[in-house]
Amino acid sequence: MQTIPLRFDNAHVFVAGGSSGINLGIAHGFAAAGANVSILARKAERIDAAVAELKAHGGGVRGFSADVRNYEAVAGALREAHGAFGDIAVLISGAAGNFVAPALGMSSNGFKAVMDIDLLGTFHVMRAAHAHLLKPGASFINITAPQSQRAMMLQAHVCAAKAGIDMLTKSLAMEWAADGIRVNAISPGPIEGTEGMSRLAPTPKAAEASKRSVPLGRWGRKEEIAWAAMFLSSPFAAYISGAILPVDGGGSAGRYDPDLLGQFGQMGITSQV
Repeated sequence: MQTIPLRFDNAHVFVAGGSSGINLGIAHGFAAAGANVSILARKAERIDAAVAELKAHGGGVRGFSADVRNYEAVAGALREAHGAFGDIAVLISGAAGNFVAPALGMSSNGFKAVMDIDLLGTFHVMRAAHAHLLKPGASFINITAPQSQRAMMLQAHVCAAKAGIDMLTKSLAMEWAADGIRVNAISPGPIEGTEGMSRLAPTPKAAEASKRSVPLGRWGRKEEIAWAAMFLSSPFAAYISGAILPVDGGGSAGRYDPDLLGQFGQMGITSQV
C-alpha cells in the first residue's frame, strides 16, 4: 500500500466495520502511519484475519466482535478498546449492509435490516463512542455512499439509510463542536475489490459500464479512501466539520456522458464567442 506523509504515531484509531473492504483499507492506512488500531465487526473469523494483517505494520491492534445493531455490545467493545489504547483520536464508522432489489421485491424485514445496520448502527457507534473520544481533537468519520444524494434504482433501502447518515453527521457536527470533536463523512464512489461492487456490477460488462460512468474513467482504490480519512483526521483539516466528502472520481458532479464531447467534435461545433 502506498503511503502519504502523514503520521499518527501512537494515536488510537477505532474502525467499526473494519474487518474487510473499504474499512479495512482505512485501518491499514492508519496502522501504516503508526497508529494503534481497534477494529469492530460482527464475524469473529474475519476479525482474526484482519488483526493478523494489521499487526504487520508494527503497532498495537485489537479486534472486537459485536453487531452494531446491539448498542450494549458496541458500548462494551468501545470501553474495552479505550482501556487498551486510551482516548480515541479517530473513529471511523463504516458498518453497512446492502443487496440489490426493487422496492416491490423487498420485504419489510429486508428494508429494516439495512436501516438497522447502516443508520441505527451508525447512531449506536456515535452515541457509545462519545465518552471515549479525545476532547478536544477527535475526528469522527462516517462512511456514507453516493446513494445518499443521488437516487438509484434497486437501492431504495440504501438511499434512505445513507441519507440519514448524512444528516446525522451534520447534526452531530454541530452538537459536538463545543467538545472539540469534528464530525465528517466520506462518500466513496465505486471502489475496486469490494463486496459492494461485486454486487452492483457483477459482470465484466456491468463493471465496464460503471467505469465509463466515472469522469476519471476508473474505479477507486481502497487506499484512496484511507488517504481521504487520514487527511480529514490531520491538522490540515482542522477547520473542516459537517462535510460530506465525495471520493468518487467526479461521479457526484453530475450526469456524465463520456461520448458527448466527442459527438460535438464530430459535428464540427465550435464556440461562437
